[in-house]
Amino acid sequence: MMNQDLLADSQALLDSPADAAPASRRTALKAALGVGYAAAAMPIMAQTAIKTPADGLRTGEISFEVAGFKVPAYFAAPAGKTDLPVILVIHEIFGVHEYIADTARRLARAGFMAVAPELFARQGDPSSYGEIAKLQSELVSKVADAQVMADLDGAVKWASANGGSAQKVGITGFCWGGRITWLYAQQRPVKAGVAWYGRLVGASTPMTPSHPVQGAANMQGPVLGLYGGADTGIPVATVDQMKQALAEAAGKGNRAAQQSSFVVYPDAPHAFHADYRPSYRKEPAEDGFRRAVEWFRSHGLS
Repeated sequence: MMNQDLLADSQALLDSPADAAPASRRTALKAALGVGYAAAAMPIMAQTAIKTPADGLRTGEISFEVAGFKVPAYFAAPAGKTDLPVILVIHEIFGVHEYIADTARRLARAGFMAVAPELFARQGDPSSYGEIAKLQSELVSKVADAQVMADLDGAVKWASANGGSAQKVGITGFCWGGRITWLYAQQRPVKAGVAWYGRLVGASTPMTPSHPVQGAANMQGPVLGLYGGADTGIPVATVDQMKQALAEAAGKGNRAAQQSSFVVYPDAPHAFHADYRPSYRKEPAEDGFRRAVEWFRSHGLS
């Protein structure tokens, strides 16, 4: 069965406006059917709507070592500043590409050091796959949560040695990365997290032993969840499940669970922030990003 993150991201390619170009809709359909990820997604990726300039920023590709492996990453930060609040930027199933790099630059322009590690690097390059089914079976399904947590710790260590503060860490992520955002905020002492349409429930496997709804009692930093009411891959009912789990944890004294919050945009589909896809919705995307920046700043990341 197709992984839920892959299903949601495939569906997002279909969630284009009714007046979208016919060729784009046909391309999206091919992607959802597994006809060809590379042929379907890459042309859309090339049409990134938002171009954030790098003037006044330090940016570039870097790497840091974790357990003998050099993890590649992209970073962006205000030039000439130190002791910066650090935001980990977690990619979708498609890895770190221009949209993720641009998001890092947007955060840097807001005053953060943003680090976007390539968390699939040990398993392979997602852009090299021509079929979503193979991308899932040969790459994504082999990425263990424990590996991801360790790599994110490595990113924090790199940031703290390069102008960032290890005491001021936040995290944000999209779809696959949204789930990781919840998990990291449950397992590490982050100041805050912002999860964009991240999966909240699922079956436990050796690679993914726990999901956000199961770890609500362990929240170490409050998370703002940004979700779409028209998301066909992540039902609003699962958001309600998470709200209930957080309420129960809050009732037992977990302050981070009590502070966590959700915004559900009624008409937004999955991946409404992804400006390189037909699923992009300008108003909720801009409102969500504004809320994300305010959320980080209001929880000690300034």
